[in-house]
Amino acid sequence: MAFLESHHVPCVKWRSHCKSAWRWLVFLSYLINIVCGQIRYSIPEEMKKGSLIGNVAQDLGLDLKRLRPGRARIVTGETTHYVELKTDKGSLVVHERMDREQICGDATPCSFSFEVILENPMELHQVTVEIIDINDNSPMFRKGDNTFEISESATIGSRFVLSSAEDADVSSNGLQKYTLSANDHFVLKQHSTPDGRKYAEMVLQKQLDRESQPRLSLKLIAVDGGAPERSGTANIEITVLDVNDNSPVFNQSVYRATVVENAAKGTYITTVNASDADIGSNSRITYRFSNLKQQLTDIFQMDETTGVITLAGQIDYEKDKKYEIMIEATDQGGLTDTSKVLIDIVDVNDNAPIINVMSFSSPIPEDAASGTTVAIINVKDADSERNGQVTCSLDKNLPFTIKSSLTNYYTLLTNAAFDREIVPEYNITVKATDSGSPSLSGSIVLRLRVSDVNDNVPLFDRKMYSAFVTENNPPGMSIFTVSARDSDWNQNARISYFLEDVQVSGSPVSSFVSINAETGVLHAVRSFDYEQIKQLQVVVKAQDGGSPPLSSNVTVNIMIQDQNDNAPQVLYPVQTSSSLVAEMVPRSADVGYLVTKVVAVDVDSGQNAWLSYKLQKATDRALFEVGLQNGEIRTIRQVTDKDAVKQRLTVVVEDNGQPSRSATVNVNVAVADSFPEVLSEFTDFTHDKEYNDNLTFYLVLALAVVSFLFITCLVVIISVKIYRWRQSRILYHSSLPVIPYYPPRYSDTLGTGTLQHVYNYEVCRTTDSRKSDCKFGRAGSQNVLIMDPSCTGTMQRIQNEKNILDEPDSPVEVSLFFVLFFWNAYLSFYYGYFASTLTNP
Repeated sequence: MAFLESHHVPCVKWRSHCKSAWRWLVFLSYLINIVCGQIRYSIPEEMKKGSLIGNVAQDLGLDLKRLRPGRARIVTGETTHYVELKTDKGSLVVHERMDREQICGDATPCSFSFEVILENPMELHQVTVEIIDINDNSPMFRKGDNTFEISESATIGSRFVLSSAEDADVSSNGLQKYTLSANDHFVLKQHSTPDGRKYAEMVLQKQLDRESQPRLSLKLIAVDGGAPERSGTANIEITVLDVNDNSPVFNQSVYRATVVENAAKGTYITTVNASDADIGSNSRITYRFSNLKQQLTDIFQMDETTGVITLAGQIDYEKDKKYEIMIEATDQGGLTDTSKVLIDIVDVNDNAPIINVMSFSSPIPEDAASGTTVAIINVKDADSERNGQVTCSLDKNLPFTIKSSLTNYYTLLTNAAFDREIVPEYNITVKATDSGSPSLSGSIVLRLRVSDVNDNVPLFDRKMYSAFVTENNPPGMSIFTVSARDSDWNQNARISYFLEDVQVSGSPVSSFVSINAETGVLHAVRSFDYEQIKQLQVVVKAQDGGSPPLSSNVTVNIMIQDQNDNAPQVLYPVQTSSSLVAEMVPRSADVGYLVTKVVAVDVDSGQNAWLSYKLQKATDRALFEVGLQNGEIRTIRQVTDKDAVKQRLTVVVEDNGQPSRSATVNVNVAVADSFPEVLSEFTDFTHDKEYNDNLTFYLVLALAVVSFLFITCLVVIISVKIYRWRQSRILYHSSLPVIPYYPPRYSDTLGTGTLQHVYNYEVCRTTDSRKSDCKFGRAGSQNVLIMDPSCTGTMQRIQNEKNILDEPDSPVEVSLFFVLFFWNAYLSFYYGYFASTLTNP
């Protein structure tokens, strides 16, 4: 029993090639009411002649008594009538055997349509019969055996395309899978082409050994999905060759070519090319089509030696729009490679549109309302894509319009009121033109007395813009220009540009950029700094002058580009005026010994931050080197005992900007095995070149001060001695009595011992002696009281001063004199030595 699907539609597609039906329909076009309906049946293929498809009368709700008087009949427009209408029963039966593969081939779903027409009144019903596939075909291999010659050195994973099976059935009844007989060397991988065709490849999974197994015989089985399933078998004969270890390789995995339909035989399509790294006979390559369908063998041909593909038959775009061909390159050792050739067929506009009038109403009352249907027209074009895109047009001076109601159907409508006294008759020329180049057209004239909208928003040519501006730009500089188009005219097409109010880093976008409302030019409001902001995202709105206005937005990403405006900064070694950093290198250091590493950074980005290190100056350039990229200071030769203990290196750190910027760092190195060895030289590191002038000044100042102190002390000592001498002369001529006074238990206080030392003083004086002779101890002093009734205090002071002057030179004075003398001599010697050191470091 057939499956039925029935529904009523406003209009039905008619067979354009049924000329008698058109004549009949023209006659019936004068009728007022036309009933339209549509039903669909699904039946399996290969049904016997006379098999019931369905009861049309019952399914369409027709009265059986009307079928014969109404001259019910089937209009197909085909030469072969597969169905027959039994008017006595209203049933639809099989008239001819239906083979789905013969009728539709590979196309799915498979169906054919026809019309059931009744007269008085006219009724038109469209019937579609879908033919369901049954599994009545087994997969078959056109090429029964697959013969391969494979080298024993073939690599694991090598692929070998097997011949494909073809199954005339479709869907689940068609070819579903391939299986390979059990073996140790190959596995089967299945693939599908874009058009759904399945093919298999044999993949090597275990190395072949010609000595142990020179030949292999396998079977390839193709199985469909029917119930019960059907299968086909092909033999695979493999001959193992010796010592061919390179497979051909196509220079392209996919070759693409285009061919114009109706091209002449022999037309060049493309050339495939493969190369083989082997030499001799193993490098000779033969090209052939792989798994080419039977119908394509008469269309394409290929030179097996050159790989040139040419056209051997006629091609028609309306039948096949593209071809996919597998190409196999085989060398003399049996190794192969496959490639794909995709041939696109270019449509030629070789079919003109055909216009068929389905219904036509004439005359039309003069009071017919606007929008009245005048005619229904069917237009067909056998071409495809643009060549098959048909546009129907009318004379612009006529008050009519034509609209597309369904695919390929157009409705002719009135669009104005009519006045018969003014225009009694119209000649309407309907012209159908396709979009081909050159275009083809068809026209038809309808005799009748029987004729217009706007909305476009501004559109940017891109969804997003990117602009670049270099940092440190002058304010007011033009950054970028945005532009929008409006398809409208006049005021509706006048566009103004505005910036959306967005925040950038907490500030309004207007503080960064501005836009000209007329030209769309973005200007910089401020100077940008790449180190502070790297990107701005601005939203620009384009608004037209319509009422109400229409607008659209676009995002502009402004990229700030870096300039080399920052010099490198040295992080290590730290350079300060109050501290000293010195690296010690043992004298046993080998070549490549890492002394230290200069570490620097640059806040710029990109190549402006790429740093390089160079040795600008060194005490011994033959001893050290600096890594250009990493800043590592290493020895470039063996350290010897002749190398100076102190080494001074000046390293320049330079970036890669244009122009470049640099920084300089001084590195002090001590060549010694121990710290005491370098201690005497260590202080010299502080006497850098920048401090030599100050050091010389301090040395001269110290020498001047010590010399001044020495001369001052010498003058003071001489003055004291002179003063003592004068005082002694005054006392010598004086006649005042002098009475010595001795305190009880007078002891020596200048000793260093812990016990007291008592000294006795013996005074020898004559009656008239004016000068006393005294005996003193080793270290002592005495107080002398001068008794004078008139000037007691004065005499005592004079006597004390006399006693002081009479004492010999004290050890303190002598010691001070010698200390100042030797210190002055030492400073003079050290100044001379240090001055020579600073002159010749």
